[in-house]
Amino acid sequence: MHNLKDIRKNLEHFKKKLNNRNADVNFDNLTKLDIENRDLIQKKETLEQEKKSLSKTRKEENFKKSKEISQELTSIVDKQIIIKEKIDYLLATIPNIPLDEVPEGKDETSNKIIKKEGKIKNFKFIIKSHFELGEKNNQIDFKTSSKLSGARFVVLKDKIALLERALINFMIDTHTQKFGYIEISPPLLVNENIMFGTGQLPKFENDQFELKLDKNEERKFLIPTAEVVLTNLVRDSIINKKDLPIRVVAGTPCFRKEAGSYGKDTKGMIRQHQFYKVELVSIIEPSLCKTELDRMLSCAENILKQLDLPYRVVLLSSGDMGFSAEKTYDLEVWLPYEKKYREISSCSSCGSFQARRMNAKYKSDKGSDFVGTLNGSGLAVGRLLIAILENYQNEDGSISIPNSLKKYMNNIDKI
Repeated sequence: MHNLKDIRKNLEHFKKKLNNRNADVNFDNLTKLDIENRDLIQKKETLEQEKKSLSKTRKEENFKKSKEISQELTSIVDKQIIIKEKIDYLLATIPNIPLDEVPEGKDETSNKIIKKEGKIKNFKFIIKSHFELGEKNNQIDFKTSSKLSGARFVVLKDKIALLERALINFMIDTHTQKFGYIEISPPLLVNENIMFGTGQLPKFENDQFELKLDKNEERKFLIPTAEVVLTNLVRDSIINKKDLPIRVVAGTPCFRKEAGSYGKDTKGMIRQHQFYKVELVSIIEPSLCKTELDRMLSCAENILKQLDLPYRVVLLSSGDMGFSAEKTYDLEVWLPYEKKYREISSCSSCGSFQARRMNAKYKSDKGSDFVGTLNGSGLAVGRLLIAILENYQNEDGSISIPNSLKKYMNNIDKI
């Protein structure tokens, strides 16, 4: 969330930077409301001073005038409350400002490929899709999941269910034991303040799964990503500088409506309403966000390297980044059946944007300031499972188990 004073002082800069963020920001309305509010503040201060002067004498006409001023002050306060609500809503719907090194562009066509890693396998047989491989052995079951929950759900069975669990354990062990992240087992239900903190609300409310509760109960949402709850661990707190950085990881189910994706990726497990994801979050001094982003990206890359999966790193353009991000790298893994790279991780620096929404600060000898926050998938479990099935398939339809996963798969060699 942005500071209104910053927008007021750097209005043209904000307009320019948000031009390619696909953000319909009504700066004219925001400026108008800001002027109205400041005029009311001035008027209120003048009236309060006048009332104070009148109170120094006991003349009857002064009592009458003082009462009139009190009524006018009440009216001003009521107007300010309405204006403040409008200003706060507008501020809450303005996305983060992209850093200067972010490519300008309206969509993914302006993204920049940074590098490619790994060797794409040359199969000497006709390859199958992940859903063909799974359905062959009745270990990926869309028919039953459709009966249970509808479209965009899946039931995994037997060794493929074990593979899903193995991937989660392998990734969490790597991030905790190799890279020093602290494992968290968080709630999957959060209130609307938590969703506001990381930027899902109010702008993307229609994309979220909200529970239907009694009217008097606090609103509750299923988390779309563990980023929401992990980042908010520091909400409304002041952290000692010596305790930074804070690095946490969680493997959780995630729930998304996938609004706007009707007709896309209708076959298989690419786009689901419910899926597992291992999420990385860092809380750090804002000045160190760029360095931390590179570190987080490296941690996510390490998983793909250990599994010997081909991938590429993409720097997203301003128009393709998420709402809260100031800079984002995507990791895209190679899927041989589609013959293309698919996103398997987004690693983003958010600067102090989310911290302002959460009121999360750190203190040092120089005083207190908002922390910096970063988040990244480390990785998306379903898509990683797809990549394993397709890249490690054999001509007979079996799946070889990568060496890094064997100890998590009861030391079996194949599915």
